Amino acid sequence: MSKCEQCIVREFSSLKALNKEELVKLAECKTSYTIQKGENIFEEGESVNGIYCVKNGVCKLSKLSANGKDQIVKLVKPGELLGQRSMISDEPTNLSAVALEDMEICFIPRSEVMNMFDKNNQFSLNLMKTICGDLKESDDHMVSMSQKTVKERLAETLVYLQETFGKNEDGSLHIQLSREELAGMIGTATESCIRLLSDFNKIGLIELIGKKIVIKDLNKLKRIAD
Repeated sequence: MSKCEQCIVREFSSLKALNKEELVKLAECKTSYTIQKGENIFEEGESVNGIYCVKNGVCKLSKLSANGKDQIVKLVKPGELLGQRSMISDEPTNLSAVALEDMEICFIPRSEVMNMFDKNNQFSLNLMKTICGDLKESDDHMVSMSQKTVKERLAETLVYLQETFGKNEDGSLHIQLSREELAGMIGTATESCIRLLSDFNKIGLIELIGKKIVIKDLNKLKRIAD
């Protein structure tokens, strides 16, 4: 059995529609990489010419705004794919992908993916569903940014980080974003984010231990977020 057949990416992505023969062929053409924390997987405006499979680790997808601020659009976890929209539209990527921790990823060339796209209807349907899901997330994020206060967005993001990525042994959030990254994720100035975190800390919602954040009252954060 090839490694691709046992990979977490296959279990949770559109690749689950591929048969054994297609997975063996995939294993023969893929390239595996280890990406260190802070390194770019690809940059905005780059032609990726294929898709990346995230086997281990988490990265951020972000866009540089006109004023030079880095706006985080999405956090990508193991089992997800990167670059599929740009590959199908044959356009340069409109986002940058940067590792938030050490990662293991595989790259599959566009020619191989498009060959499967033509021959395997279920795979092509799954891929389209994934892209549609990303668009829905983008719509939801846009609504949240326009209708919720910064306080509500921060509470929502802290809840999301714990429920999606879990905690460390000391109770702190496993994914530790910098204050600047957290501000970019909720669409506010870094100073405002720091001030709100301090307010949350004072009323016992969270505990700040250096750069780490420990959630102390998840239910109250959820109520604020809603």
